[in-house]
Amino acid sequence: MQRIVIVGGGAGGLALATQLGKRLGKKGLAEITLVDAARTHVWKPLLHQLAAGSFDTHAEEIEYLAQARWNHFKFRLGRLVGLDRHTKTLQLAASHDEAGREITPAQELAYDTLVIAVGSQTNDFGTPGAAEHTIKLDSPQAAKRFNDRLINACIRAQTVPRSAGSGRLTVAIVGGGATGVELAAELHAAARVLANYGFDNIHPEKDLQIVLIEAAPRLLAQLPERLSESAMRELRKLAIEVHTNEKVVEVTEDSLKMASGKVISSSLTVWAAGVKAGDFLRTLGDGAPLETNKLNQLVVNGNLQSTLDPSIFAFGDCAACQQPDGTWVPPRAQAAYQQAMYLVQALPRLQRGEAVAPFVFKDQGSLVSLSEYSSVGSLMGSLTKGSFFIEGQLAKLMYWGLHKQHQLALGGWKKTVLITLSEMIDRAHRPRIKLH
Repeated sequence: MQRIVIVGGGAGGLALATQLGKRLGKKGLAEITLVDAARTHVWKPLLHQLAAGSFDTHAEEIEYLAQARWNHFKFRLGRLVGLDRHTKTLQLAASHDEAGREITPAQELAYDTLVIAVGSQTNDFGTPGAAEHTIKLDSPQAAKRFNDRLINACIRAQTVPRSAGSGRLTVAIVGGGATGVELAAELHAAARVLANYGFDNIHPEKDLQIVLIEAAPRLLAQLPERLSESAMRELRKLAIEVHTNEKVVEVTEDSLKMASGKVISSSLTVWAAGVKAGDFLRTLGDGAPLETNKLNQLVVNGNLQSTLDPSIFAFGDCAACQQPDGTWVPPRAQAAYQQAMYLVQALPRLQRGEAVAPFVFKDQGSLVSLSEYSSVGSLMGSLTKGSFFIEGQLAKLMYWGLHKQHQLALGGWKKTVLITLSEMIDRAHRPRIKLH
């Protein structure tokens, strides 16, 4: 029986394991194993809401063990630290609890086909002080850590007399991409809610200052200019301070220094600029490492197979895939999802020695959520014959639909309907913001 091991339980990896489990694992045609260093999955586009505390993590987290049981695949807890391509085994590090006690020992896992989908991490470009004094919003753990610091900072600010003046708490966000823009709007909304829970000294505009810093000439530089203009207009309405064409060259405990000489004070700094794959991918392979690029991404061919080993596949943010027209697949959630669905069909055929057409990314547009205030986006495809700009309630509905599509891929219609009903009930009786 073919042993297919998928490393990485993000949106793409978990969707692939779920669909292969249903198609192959259920029928005994292959043994599907998912490996991840965490025990639960949270949809990455929701990290900005998790950081602001505006949704309940327990309602969103998917337990890997339960998902595996329901969808006919296995789950192994562990972090990938080594790979032997000759014996087709991978090494997993031991896992430990918060007290340092061992949960699982270091272990080896054999495979016939290996799929690497470990995603990406924030790239601070080696900026002095960034590693020590910023929170990188690239994992649920980091988002929860930011939320803890935010609530603690608000509690401290609450004790300062009102006469102390404005801007007692300043949150600086480095990076004006989708994550930075969405987090800025979500934090503003969160501050408004905090005032209803006893934080009456926290005023969204006067006492919480949100600063967004982008090195490019405009926000959302990778997206259509009209999206950037609309997002900028909405952020200005919220009195969020935006600095473009400003490159951060140093971060201290309470400030950021720009290449222009400007200095911005900050009580709490989030780094949301740039992405790269994990450094460990550069040396993965025990003396015969796989090909990587300067961002540590594994270089793959049109079938998402690594260039040096056809039994190893990679997709999502950790893979560099060139399309037939010479462009590269962008590191976006919709690309990872499309690649996962491609592999669901392609893996069984490739294992049978059949020819498979190369993967082609189909850009379906972009959506950016500005919390409860608005959403902006552009849709692309045959129906629109180009790019179609949307904003307001329609864009908010489309953004919500993306989340539901992710839930459908993992749980099907019945579970998605039940989850949606549960979300509606939670909103009726839970605080609108996480306070602990």
